[in-house]
Amino acid sequence: MDVKVSTPIRPSSSDLWFFAYLPLAISDGIATPLIPLLALQEFGASAFVVTIIVGASAMSQVPFTILWGNLSDRVAHRKFFLVGSFLATGISIVFIAIASTLSSYFWLNVVEGLASAASAPIGTMLLLETRQKRWWPQDIGLFGLISGIGTTAGLAVGILWLFVVGFHQPVVRAMQGLLVLSGLLALLAAGIAWAWIEEPSVRLERRSLADLVNLHRGVVERIRHFRSRVLNVVDLTRGSPGRLPRREILFLAALGVMCVGFDMFYGPFPVFLWETARFSDAGVFVAYLAASAASTALFYHSGLAVELHSPKRLFLESLGGRVLLVLLFLWTPVYVLFGLGSPALLAWVSLLNALMGVSWAFVSTASTLFLIRLVGRTGRGQALGLYNAVGGAGGLLGTLLGGWMFVTLGVHLAYGIAAFTIALGGALLLPIPYHTFLLPRNLRNRRARSAPAAMGMTFDVLPQGPK
Repeated sequence: MDVKVSTPIRPSSSDLWFFAYLPLAISDGIATPLIPLLALQEFGASAFVVTIIVGASAMSQVPFTILWGNLSDRVAHRKFFLVGSFLATGISIVFIAIASTLSSYFWLNVVEGLASAASAPIGTMLLLETRQKRWWPQDIGLFGLISGIGTTAGLAVGILWLFVVGFHQPVVRAMQGLLVLSGLLALLAAGIAWAWIEEPSVRLERRSLADLVNLHRGVVERIRHFRSRVLNVVDLTRGSPGRLPRREILFLAALGVMCVGFDMFYGPFPVFLWETARFSDAGVFVAYLAASAASTALFYHSGLAVELHSPKRLFLESLGGRVLLVLLFLWTPVYVLFGLGSPALLAWVSLLNALMGVSWAFVSTASTLFLIRLVGRTGRGQALGLYNAVGGAGGLLGTLLGGWMFVTLGVHLAYGIAAFTIALGGALLLPIPYHTFLLPRNLRNRRARSAPAAMGMTFDVLPQGPK
């Protein structure tokens, strides 16, 4: 792509399609807590069954993300794939809302995962093929911001719906109506994409973009879907990564372990809020909203802090904070003092989850630069593909383990083991030489001045989900 060719001043019709991801992110913000809540209350699913539903939907995206991306490389029209993905996602969500059995509810979630898998790699290639190279960092950062704002807005819509619109309806009926709204928003995204996407005039080879894989850092941690990853174009079937150095193996092991711990906590989290803390459905949305808003607000500031200090130190400090926060969610005198289901307890749990969102902002950013300085430029694409695969697999395993332990061992042991697992993942990072991540003072100052551009120039190797 020739960066010297003049391009219309933004916004133009080729830029406005970015905003098709806004109603899609709002839809995802609504559906993320609503899917497990509806399974609990409509079908009486256990915590383990809920995590199976969540995990199966996410797992179905892993092979199909690669499949859709490769298929779009061989077909002339990327636009049709993206619009089709949005349409199929919206229709699937509407059918999920009216599912009559737990079995159909489960399989419709799997189908929705398959449909939404196309939005990440194909949206990525459209961005790279319709934008000048010099604008890629800013545009990718914009995608991240749209994702964070949309998810936060979706959770706010859920609160208003459950408190106001559906307040006098049966609770299940209100949630079904809200899920239909989520599906309609995905269909709106399809309409925007159809109207504003212009087919690219050039085609890029995905293999030539290895260094751009997962260039977008996730603003919000996700557990239900990974589709907010704008750049997710790794094809792990191409080539062999060769033997990894010892320090990269340590990072890989640490990543997998801590991702298991993260999702051992967040997998059964909606069940914890509804059954253990006795929150209303709107209260569950409030707790999710706190984390989403906090991590979105810290998007810029976390990047600036990591650019100024050692990524390894901030990574370890953020992991330590997460361990403490997970333990604070356990049963304490606060639950007795405030009372189960009370507004005071909701405020306390929302504060803890907001701090979890803050920790995610720093974990996500620090892990990015930790990895970049660890692997260097050579072989970065294959390394990042492998790390993302391990992170995703660890998150899936953690989700299922968390649900099983929540049912069989109880919340105290389940969350205690989750905290220990996160701490173990952090401990595995300690042997990696600290001096590897120290930058000269003049370079730190120079990076601080360029922090706005750096917001979009980070890698996300951890699974996303609003947590």
